[in-house]
Amino acid sequence: MKLIIQKFGGTSVADHERRNLVVNKIRNAFKNDCFPVVVVSAIGRNGDPYATDTLINFAKSVGVEPNARELDLLMSCGEIISCVILSNTLKKNGYESKVFTGGQAGIITDNNYGNAEIIRVEPDNILSCIEKNIIPIIAGFQGITEDGNITTLGRGGSDVTAAIIGEAIDAEVVEIYTDVEGVMTADPKIVQDAKVLEAVYYDEVFQMAEYGAKVIHPKAVEIAMRSNIPLLIKSTLKESNGTLITNYDKYRKYGQGKIDKIVTSIAQIGNRTQFKVIFDGSARQYEKDTILFNIIAAEKISIDMINIFPDMKVFIVDGAKEAKLKNILESQGYNFEVISNCTKVTIIGNRMRGIPGVMAKMVEALNENNIEILQTSDSHTTISCLIKSDKTNIAINALHRKFELDKN
Repeated sequence: MKLIIQKFGGTSVADHERRNLVVNKIRNAFKNDCFPVVVVSAIGRNGDPYATDTLINFAKSVGVEPNARELDLLMSCGEIISCVILSNTLKKNGYESKVFTGGQAGIITDNNYGNAEIIRVEPDNILSCIEKNIIPIIAGFQGITEDGNITTLGRGGSDVTAAIIGEAIDAEVVEIYTDVEGVMTADPKIVQDAKVLEAVYYDEVFQMAEYGAKVIHPKAVEIAMRSNIPLLIKSTLKESNGTLITNYDKYRKYGQGKIDKIVTSIAQIGNRTQFKVIFDGSARQYEKDTILFNIIAAEKISIDMINIFPDMKVFIVDGAKEAKLKNILESQGYNFEVISNCTKVTIIGNRMRGIPGVMAKMVEALNENNIEILQTSDSHTTISCLIKSDKTNIAINALHRKFELDKN
């Protein structure tokens, strides 16, 4: 019997009806001659009683910030609650199951609380459970340090749990169940005729996540890539094929569609601020590339879309860092210009490499809609344009049409 991972997000286990749908997914795995190892997120979202953000706000309501170690202890509780409730639901339906924390499942991490890195996985407890025909139910988003402290893996960390456990037990596939039918060509809240992609490459979906699409945690994709384990993004609520994420399908079992469009999808990241730092002598000895960028790095400010010219350095930052960076640059005497409220819009496609005219087509779509391009950047699989945020929806719909992503 093949081993598979089934990961269920917080909305998938939020109520009795949805948990019964989860049981059906697990039942179907057995019908397809697969043994499921289940990973679960915390129930619901902020405001729901057991959601992670609700627990954090509860702790802060005392008036004292919990330290990082104790905050991770608290944040691990939501997933554990989900696991126990789902395990009981499975038992009610005749399936024997056993709950594991991330640490009990063998996920060993460093002690970087809140965003821990996984050092290794020791899956003996999981494999022993499987040998006894007992379904392991694993709390996502967490691990344990060498000296026994509970850690969390950062936002979206349950995806990482699913992928790393899949790698550790040599799973056939990692299924990620959520409240959408799969990976979309664009944000369906912006583009009404956005389509579900039948299949995408690892590097494409990695870029989607990196460039703002809420698809799957980038670290989960990295793990799947290095292990060549297919990922399937599927809906808990509907019976659909979902989206296959892979470089190849050795059994031609999980998806039948071709990946043949030059542009696969469009993603966006809002609340960006563009800085133009002008080297005109105002900052005197500080007007060296290495000095400027080291000053910014020392303040732990991440920069993106970097264009370097002899007399000007242009880049963007998260809008939340705008005021801080302004103060830093002013204190050193730099002459600079700022454009706030920008959005980085990116077209993504594994097949655009070496194809002429893609940038021209993107510029044409934006120009036709009177959208000013403030800055561009590109890689082998992406082209990004920085625009004013009030034009975001128009831009994404224009690009979606221009690259015919609305057509099957």
